[in-house]
Amino acid sequence: MPQNNHVYDYIIIGSGISGSCMAHELNKHSKNVLVIEKGDKIASGASRAAGGFISPLLGKPNKLKDLVNKAFDYSTNFYKSNMPELINQCGTLQLAKNKKDQNRFKKYLEYIDQDYKIEQGGYFFKDASIVKNIEICTALLKDITIQYNYEVKVISFSDNIWNLDNNYYTKNIILATGASKNLISEFYLKTRDLWGQGITISSTTCISHNYHKECSVSASMPLNENEYKIKIGATHHRNVKDKKVVKSDTQYLLYKASDIIKLDNIKVIKEYAGSRASSEDYFAHVGKIINSFKTLEKFPSLKNGIKMSQNRFIYYDNIYILNCLGGRGFVLAPYLAKELSNLIINNIDVSEDVNVARLFKKEVRRLNNKNKTT
Repeated sequence: MPQNNHVYDYIIIGSGISGSCMAHELNKHSKNVLVIEKGDKIASGASRAAGGFISPLLGKPNKLKDLVNKAFDYSTNFYKSNMPELINQCGTLQLAKNKKDQNRFKKYLEYIDQDYKIEQGGYFFKDASIVKNIEICTALLKDITIQYNYEVKVISFSDNIWNLDNNYYTKNIILATGASKNLISEFYLKTRDLWGQGITISSTTCISHNYHKECSVSASMPLNENEYKIKIGATHHRNVKDKKVVKSDTQYLLYKASDIIKLDNIKVIKEYAGSRASSEDYFAHVGKIINSFKTLEKFPSLKNGIKMSQNRFIYYDNIYILNCLGGRGFVLAPYLAKELSNLIINNIDVSEDVNVARLFKKEVRRLNNKNKTT
């Protein structure tokens, strides 16, 4: 136990929508919670640049669609119940990109499990919405201590306490670091940067609901007399190095928005961008973190393809992750934070689809297959 230093029950690293939702859930069980943010404001990374669109996922039945749509229902109710003034449930019209996409839309019809109407060859989901992204994170962290302008460098564990740079101490850590590097170095925790840009414009066009085609266009928000604020976003680039792409993305978004609806007297008010963390299989990273070295040392037969229950793996003590939510952070975060909170508080494991154990198993299988071919 450190001398003369406060020990928190929970430290969450990252104040984006993942970290904010986790802090909100854990604050129900302990008032001894700290959020550490490397920027100078709440949600200084991708969550600040997010459009905040809350929509269901179209498609034939699959695990990703099931997860997103379950999270869509949960998160919509979560925002409406906790901060109704920050959600505009104006509905979203999802349109096909082209004729091929239109044919695909028709095949999806029998699998739609949300209330909808057919409009303009697309589907209008009345329960879809847009949220005020920065205000949502701020509201979730209202009663929680935040340390700004601090980037954690090194963490270590001793005597049941996590030590962060010899400056902060906690019984439990939750990593919600987004596209920043993981503080636990594990070969199976792979992240991919998904660089995206959005813009806010002013226009004299008034729009009653959101649109989604190749980009999203928000319902209008009053700005001045006969002038409205509209959000347009977002682009998707993998592993962007040259940030000059931002300027070309603005023109791209305006062009794509004009293909959805005619916007009059446009002025670009703001360009915003950030790297969203995503995973190789598009599912989030949630749960306890496996110590791969100790697990493979104890069970070397895993490298030979033997199957084993994840309950037998060796985990790091009292460290958890909620990360890699991709471009659907504001849809997924409230739902997944509730799942992770149930694991931490009630020892109810998170679902297999998002549990990081799946990533470990997959990478061990790759090692096994590689060994077979060499």
